[in-house]
Amino acid sequence: MNEKEGARPNRMGTQPIPGLLVRMGAPMMLSMIVQALYNVVDSLYVSYIPDTAAVTNAGDKAINALTLAFPVQMLIMALCVGTGVGVNASLSRSLGRGDGRTASHIAGNAMFISICYYAATLLFGLFGIGAYIASQTSDTVVRGMSADYLRVITVCSFGSIWYMCFEKLLQATGKTTAAMIGQLAGALTNIALDPVFIFGFMGIPALGVTGAAVATVIGQCVSFAVVLALHFRQNTELHIVPSMLRPDRGIIARIYSVGAPAIAMQALTSVMTYGMNMILGAVSGVAVTAYGVYYKLQNFIFMPVFGLNNASIPIIAYNYGARQPARVHSAIRCGLVIALAIMLIGIIALQVFGAQLVGCFQLSDEAAQLCRTALCIITLGFLFAGANIILQGACQALGNGMYSLVISLLRMVVVTLPLAWALSRTAQALELVWYAFPAAELTACAVAVALTVRIYRARMARLKPN
Repeated sequence: MNEKEGARPNRMGTQPIPGLLVRMGAPMMLSMIVQALYNVVDSLYVSYIPDTAAVTNAGDKAINALTLAFPVQMLIMALCVGTGVGVNASLSRSLGRGDGRTASHIAGNAMFISICYYAATLLFGLFGIGAYIASQTSDTVVRGMSADYLRVITVCSFGSIWYMCFEKLLQATGKTTAAMIGQLAGALTNIALDPVFIFGFMGIPALGVTGAAVATVIGQCVSFAVVLALHFRQNTELHIVPSMLRPDRGIIARIYSVGAPAIAMQALTSVMTYGMNMILGAVSGVAVTAYGVYYKLQNFIFMPVFGLNNASIPIIAYNYGARQPARVHSAIRCGLVIALAIMLIGIIALQVFGAQLVGCFQLSDEAAQLCRTALCIITLGFLFAGANIILQGACQALGNGMYSLVISLLRMVVVTLPLAWALSRTAQALELVWYAFPAAELTACAVAVALTVRIYRARMARLKPN
């Protein structure tokens, strides 16, 4: 039914783009900020773990340990989030056709996939952690801390994996507020329990880094419990019975036809972090600690831009499908302006207040100074990074996910890791290695602009408004 026949017009095709982008992006940006908060809490608390007779600079080593574990956590998230993209696309299309049974079967297969992910993560947690940690550091104290933390995180990852499954089911049916409530509940639980388990309160012994992992998995289980309850209360479109968990090759193929590229792009963060841990670890363990703190701080700047990008993609895609090139152009332009504004604020904040932010962590003087150096240098590439993120989304929305993958590869792997390795071999490695990040963002930005212009000319210039 078209608008003339009485259908309610979709706001993505009618409302002014700037306001629409802000209204749709605000909840996603807030959710991403909560995610950044979730990630930084453990590192902040463990930096205050006291020294012992056997271990000096315990806070530095604890952050180092969490940084080594981070790629595995990001890989788990990449699998779940990327699969969720495919689930959302398939499920939403079925609901749009009024085919609730197929939508429910898709949701059941999403649960089956999540069970498989947990089984694989459990096996890694039981048998693969030692070799993984040993590939990044020879420090026996850091190895022990990281293994203890990662073992709890992986063996008890069912809360995180199943939370992300039901979160995506809620998002696919438009219940984005419910999904955000679940995430916020878990983050607040993690924040409250971290000091209890790390330092020992209320009769609970001080567990150190292991306590941070325990608090994290409890928070993840709380998030899962909340979204599970909200799913069964609000997701009336889906009626899932046990038989729908039986794997269906056709459904799983449809899920991964969309989800596989998304998994690949998400997993590049894990690849980059693992590679940088190895490169920096060969120079100095303190460099890994500094990188870990920097990465958690920069997430507060990058995460809102990712949320904005998630809002811009459906707006661009809708207006592309509606043959409204002026609105597509406006959405890309407004997304770039807002993203660059956020990044500019981030540059100012980290350049001016970097010392104070780093000072929130209990670090050795060497680690704190190195982290401040990293902040000053890496922020030089923030404006290019903001443009890259939005242009990646534009390429996806215009139907060319391969271009988006190329930009991601340049940003995170192809330029960053070889250049960082080369700079790590110089006499001034602890300062020069950080220049690999802005150099990669600049290179990727030049390519992103060229690719976006190419796809715009190829697919948009011929379109005319209806």
